[in-house]
This record gives sequence, C-alpha cells and structure tokens, in this order.
Amino acid sequence: MTAGPARYLPLLGSLRGYSGETFVRDLMAAMVVTVMLIPQSLAYALLAGLPPEMGLYASIVPLVAYALFGSSRTLSVGPVAVISLMTATAVGNVAASGTADYATASIAMALLSGLMLIGLGLARFGFLANFLSHPVVSGFITASGVLIGLSQLRHLLGIDVEGATLPALLSSLGSHLADTNLATLAVGVFALLVLIWSRNYFGRLLQALGLNARAADMIAKAGPVLAIILTTFAAALLGLDNQEVALVGEIPGGLPAFGLPNLGMALWSELAVPALLIAIIGFVESVSVGRTLAAKRRQRVNPDRELVALGAANIGSGLSGGFPVTGGFSRSVVNFDAGAETQLASVMAALGIALAALYLTPLLYYLPKATLAATIIVAVVSLIDVELLKRAWSYSRSDFVAVSLTIVITLVAGVELGVLSGILASIFLHLHKTSQPHFAIVGAVPGTEHYRNVERHQVVTHNNLVSIRIDEGLYFANASYLEHVVDGVIFDRDGLEHVILQCSAVNEIDLSALEVLEDINRRLADRAIQLHLSEVKGPVMDALTRTSFLSNLSGRVFLTQHQAVEQLKPDEIEPYIP
Repeated sequence: MTAGPARYLPLLGSLRGYSGETFVRDLMAAMVVTVMLIPQSLAYALLAGLPPEMGLYASIVPLVAYALFGSSRTLSVGPVAVISLMTATAVGNVAASGTADYATASIAMALLSGLMLIGLGLARFGFLANFLSHPVVSGFITASGVLIGLSQLRHLLGIDVEGATLPALLSSLGSHLADTNLATLAVGVFALLVLIWSRNYFGRLLQALGLNARAADMIAKAGPVLAIILTTFAAALLGLDNQEVALVGEIPGGLPAFGLPNLGMALWSELAVPALLIAIIGFVESVSVGRTLAAKRRQRVNPDRELVALGAANIGSGLSGGFPVTGGFSRSVVNFDAGAETQLASVMAALGIALAALYLTPLLYYLPKATLAATIIVAVVSLIDVELLKRAWSYSRSDFVAVSLTIVITLVAGVELGVLSGILASIFLHLHKTSQPHFAIVGAVPGTEHYRNVERHQVVTHNNLVSIRIDEGLYFANASYLEHVVDGVIFDRDGLEHVILQCSAVNEIDLSALEVLEDINRRLADRAIQLHLSEVKGPVMDALTRTSFLSNLSGRVFLTQHQAVEQLKPDEIEPYIP
C-alpha cells in the first residue's frame, strides 16, 4: 500500500524518479491533448446549451484537480458528449437555455455531482462500478449518441429544433426542415468532410510525405482544429454572419473567476437525482477507460480514489464556472498514445487551455456553430455500437433484453429515464442470474478424481447416491431455487440413500440459505436419505460451525467430493452413464 502523502495525492508517487525524458513525453502529450481539447470543450459547451467559454473553464481546473487525486496516470478529464447531453436535459427542466439561471444550474450540477462523488469515494463505494452491466451502459451510450447526433442537426441546418427524445427530435426536424439555411448547411457539410477526411486519410497522407506512423496519427488528431481554422476564416472572409449563419461570437477572454453562485435549496433538490445519475454514469465511463489504459502498462486504478478525484474535478469545475466533467475516452486514448507518463501531462494541458482562454478567444468570433456541431457529430459516431444488439442476441438473450430496453427507453423517454432503466436493468440481470444459479448433477470421470456434469461427459455414477454441484454462493434470492433443484433430483428416484452437495464454488451461505438447507436436511431425513456436504470452503465452514446445522446434519461433511463418493458408494460399481 502506498504510504505517506502519495497515498492521498497519487501524483506525488508518480513523480518519484521523474526525469527529463519523462517530462518531454508528458509535454508532447499535453500539447496534443490541448489541441484536441480546445474544439471539444467549445463543442460540448454548445451541446450542453452553455456559452462556449464555460467549456474552456471546465477544461482547466478539473484537469489539475484530477491530476492531484486521480490514480490513473493517463486519464484525461473534461467535458464529454454523454455528460453534456445529460446536463442539458436536466438543467433544461429548471431553467431556460441561454439565461443566467441556466448557467447557474449547470454550475450547481457540477458542484452537487462532485460532492456526491467524494461522498461515495470516502464511503468506499468504488465497487458500484461493477454493478452496472457493461452491455447495458454501452446500450445507453449508443442511444445517447443517436440523440446527440440528431440534436446537433439544428446547428448543421440552421433551423430551430426542440426535443430531448427521438420522437420529439424527428417531429421537430421534419416540421422545420424546409427552413434550412443553405449557407449554414454548406459550412456544416464542409466541416464534416474535413473532419472525416482528417480522421481517415490525413494520417496516410502525412506518412506518404515521410512522417512516421505515430507522428502522422498524432497530427491527424488535430482535424477539428483544421476544420475550425478553415471555416472561421471562410466565415470572416465571406461575411457569413450577414447570411444568417450562426457564429460563436464574442467569447470573454481571461481566466475563470472563482466563487460560488447564489444557489437556493430548491435548486439543489431539483437537481439532486440528475446529479446522482451524472455522477454514476461519469464514474463508470471514467473507470472503464482508466482500467483499460492502465492494464496496458501493468498499472492499477483504484475505484475509490477515482470517485474522490472525479468529485474534486467536478467541484473544481463548478467553482471555476464550468459544468459536469468526467474522463473522456478519445482524449485519454490520445493522451496515452502520445506518450503521457504521469498525471503531470494533464496539468500541462490545463495550462495550455488557460493560455487559450487568455489569448485565443478573440480569434474564435467568426467560428460557425455548424463547425462545432459537425465536430460533435463525428465524435459521437464512435459511441454508437451498431453491432451491440447482434452480439447480445447471439450470446445472451437476457443481456439482449436488458440492452434493448435501455436503448428504447433512452430514445423514447430521454436520457434520465434511460439511465435509470439501465441501472435497474443491470440490477435485474444480476439478481436474475444469481437467483437461478447453475446446478449440475456430477459423476466421476473414469480413472480420475475429477467430477463433471453427467449431461456433458461420460462419467461414473451410482444408484444409491446423487452428487449436486452448486456453482454459486447461496443467499436469500436463490436459496429456494436450491430446494427446487433437490426436489426435482430425488423425485421418483428409488433406492436413493445419499445426496451430496458439492460446495467448491460456494463462497457464502447466508441465513436464508441456511434455513433452506436445514429444511432440505429434515425433508430428506423423513425419506431416509442422508444429506452430505463436500469441499466446503473455510470461511463458509467457519460460519456453519457457529450454528446447530452441522450437529443436526443427517450426513457428514467431506474434505473432497471423491472422498465422499468413495465412502458412500455401494460395494459393486455400476457402469458409467454416457
């Protein structure tokens, strides 16, 4: 375990033995991430319905806060598409977009989400990340990607579109499609083409010109910057504002002012549930990215530390005039691929964004909103997993139902109900799978001491006994199912003298399951059948020893399954059953 200050500030541990070579790698990664983050922060502020400068503010202090407390060395924190959409949906219920109250509510959302995350982290609730099914989360993100893409068509077409669900968006798009501003559409299509070309072909061109593959790929990541430069220059040169092309306009220069806005208790209560949902989804997304990248370098990510770090990042965002943030997949992968070695790369990236906020904002006056919309659309395409339903259907029908339900509810009812349905679907999946665990009647593989399922292998069995392997811990939700299995096995079975429960996979037996075992023991004894246990794990055995179950057990507890069968089988050996 890490000792001293580094236990609470992982950055200090990362900087031990820090060298000039490591600094250069962090600096190069920071430069690439900064170039990528500037257009993303502006675009995601637009998606959240906020002024563009708030996107920059949400990309300065949060990066530093996470760098101090986060356990991932390469995770890049900032605005992301799904969280921005969730923010817009939640805040839109309490304030009108474009108003001061709307911005205040967004700041409150970041603060409240941050406080919740820190509270969960201090309570060591990091294990919650394991309770959201990854396919269900992927389904929610896929549906959110569709909603995000459709919502940005209004900026791409220059029309008024309202709605937060698929039916509402499609209806609004259809009714306003005739009002499309052709100049805006031309800018948006051009930006899309530049972004698609830079993503798919720019790197190849650079390699053809002599750059190595890694450098070419890093430069190609700057495609959004290229689109911004070209369309901004065109808008200024051609006077596109006179053709009703929506521009970003004046962005206040300078660093964010720190402080708390006037927040009433009514606002906090209205935002409490959405803030919790944003915190959970942001945490799950961030941890999954962090774990994936850490595994490639044989590093570890501590979920409890991640809760605290993301909480600090969101509080930092709120105090500096930003909105909710989390770890971004694309930025983190770029940060990793660019060679970032420590969290100091994020600190340097934050410095780059701060310099941009100080000196570059006047250059963005003529930036078309259609360009930012194109940036969002291209980014969210990677979120849409078109193969998800097919994989779920072919592998697990229960996962397919849960994923489908999450996608449909998100599209039809909105992201908040979509998140709730995803959480409930994940919990239901867990309860469903553990409430009907796998049980198998087993027999000995001829010539060995191994026992396998009689339905899958040719094994030796005996008429006077039946061995049931339990492949799950026993608790209140599945205890009655065990009783059902035992009843089904012994029904109309003549000559049965022994039932052996092989407990090699049982890690726990709770009080409800213990009562069911006691009932099974009594009912078998009434039929002159003895109940035995084998391969009981130490902690489970310790718990059973503290009860009267073992003293009332009609049979015995055997160290191994083979020992039980050898002592209980009849003198003659029956042929094995295919």
